[in-house]
Amino acid sequence: MRFLLASLVLALGIVTTPAHAGGAGELKIGITQFPSTLNPNIDAMLAKSYVLAMARRPITAYDQDWTLICLLCTELPTIENGLAVRETTPDGKPGIAVTYELHPEATWGDGTPVTTDDVIFTWEVGRHPLSGVSSIEAYRRILSIDRIDDKRFTAHVDRVTFDYNASASFDLLPAHVERPIFEAGPGEYRNRTTFDADPANPGLYFGPYRIVEVVSGSHIALEPNPTWYGQAPAFDRIVVRVIENTAALEANLLSGGIDMIAGELGLTIDQALAFEKRHGARFDISYKPGLIYEHIDLNLDNPLLKDIRVRRALIHALDREVLNQQLFAGRQPVAHASVSPLDWVHTDEIRTYPYDPEAAARLLDEAGWNVMKGGLRHNQAGERLTLEIMTTAGNRTRELVEQVLQSQWREVGIDARIRNEPARVFFGETVRKRKFPHMAMFAWISSPESVPRTTLHSNEIPSEANNWAGQNNTGYKSAEMDGLIDAIETELDRDKRARLWHRLQRLYTEDLPVIPLYWRANPYVLPKWLKGLRPTGHQFTTTLWVEEWRRGDR
Repeated sequence: MRFLLASLVLALGIVTTPAHAGGAGELKIGITQFPSTLNPNIDAMLAKSYVLAMARRPITAYDQDWTLICLLCTELPTIENGLAVRETTPDGKPGIAVTYELHPEATWGDGTPVTTDDVIFTWEVGRHPLSGVSSIEAYRRILSIDRIDDKRFTAHVDRVTFDYNASASFDLLPAHVERPIFEAGPGEYRNRTTFDADPANPGLYFGPYRIVEVVSGSHIALEPNPTWYGQAPAFDRIVVRVIENTAALEANLLSGGIDMIAGELGLTIDQALAFEKRHGARFDISYKPGLIYEHIDLNLDNPLLKDIRVRRALIHALDREVLNQQLFAGRQPVAHASVSPLDWVHTDEIRTYPYDPEAAARLLDEAGWNVMKGGLRHNQAGERLTLEIMTTAGNRTRELVEQVLQSQWREVGIDARIRNEPARVFFGETVRKRKFPHMAMFAWISSPESVPRTTLHSNEIPSEANNWAGQNNTGYKSAEMDGLIDAIETELDRDKRARLWHRLQRLYTEDLPVIPLYWRANPYVLPKWLKGLRPTGHQFTTTLWVEEWRRGDR
């Protein structure tokens, strides 16, 4: 082990200083992925959210107690306080007018105030069919925005949803910086955005920090934003280092190349447990279960996977409880559907797929893969049952899981081939453009009671025609699922909504557009001197409250 660590130190150019040391007021964070873009509305990638949360703020967010709060707004609009008012839309349907006030001192890093003009511009970008934003439906639902003044606006929404005052997907863009680029060509906007062309431009950020340096594939550096209106952040500089290989991530932590490993994008449970046994006395290590769903997206346009019998055989062939017990010490329970047991709308009354290789074999026989040659299944035409599985390269646990799945599938005659890619390619190109031929393994991270419109509604399938907007990467199409999603969103009665949620989960497990694997818990590996960091367990990262982080040894 000492030789291995020394080799990693030499090979990776690690700075060998004590883990608690560093420049005055500098915090060095290690994560495993580099963002494919820094534009907040393009691509859904956790690495981007983690970094941007230090430099920006959403209008609303769920806090560490899973309560919806204002971050950029001054008061959460509700029907009760009169800031949300039911109305009739121009086509005679029930709608709602929601009024927000932006923080009066919110200012972009170049001194330009954050105003209603930024809100309206962001809406114009988000609803444009060629802009390529991830959550285009959220913008299309806003029929119009009334400008009350520089800091107040009213959004007129085409329906009354149970989460009418949540605006997490509405990430503000600086109109004074981005408008000329967007107007020059909406279809090319995603490739020309200042967030990638000039990411250190202070006019892009209004949070406690602003990005001052980006070295692609290596690191992103942030320094305090002089226009920040809230609590002053404690650190003079934060450097987010991207180390895709998790063994190297550990080595950098031990040598002092980084001070901490982010729970959101760091070690997996098995790695953290092993690390704690060896080095637990030197660090604070905690495990936060949450709404993090590890699964395998199936490309339903592929003829092999269109067959529900093949999909069900794939999951019956897997002993997922073995993964939980042997790899994760029982801390990452098997996922049977896409709604976490931690969420109040969860139900156990769904179809489940226990480990049953005999059932898997029968299903494959029925699907026509009934000729065995060399231990592998073929059809009557002599074609071999070969499927490719992809995930993020360098993630040691995902690669180990792949190998276990590959072995278990081979036991029933399925030839599974592994082909992985760096995270920025995998998420930025392969998953986003549905280029994976069969299977893509990754995680969805959600908020409490998060309606899966972008991942399951048939209108959210990415395509060249919509500039790859949406996140329904499987290509799943179900009129009943579309109807359930629409109904859940507009049902304000909790009991009725719960029943709709239960039917959605049953349909999900019956149609099986994905293979559920397990619910992840995030391990946070922190220096003992770091105080104020509180894990959330949902999609809003700890960095949204980075100004509360501080050194406890000073």
